[in-house]
Amino acid sequence: MKETLETQRLVEADGTVVHFVCINGINKMHNWDGAALIPQGNKRQAEYYLFGIKYSKDQWLEFKKSVNGVPFHKTAAGKLAGARV
Repeated sequence: MKETLETQRLVEADGTVVHFVCINGINKMHNWDGAALIPQGNKRQAEYYLFGIKYSKDQWLEFKKSVNGVPFHKTAAGKLAGARV
């Protein structure tokens, strides 16, 4: 079975921002770039999630630091190899 992965951003009417990833039809809150849940646009109450698991901001920053490498499309080799973006 081929695994599918989609990321989406949802902004609700009250201003709440939710980032999530859909893996094989299962939605989980996830965002490598910042908070995955910002209730009513209030960044002070932001919550950090990676693949549905809630972390503190400090834990999330540690995970972000430990990510190795850069995406293939941002490397010179990826562009030379004809990588499709």
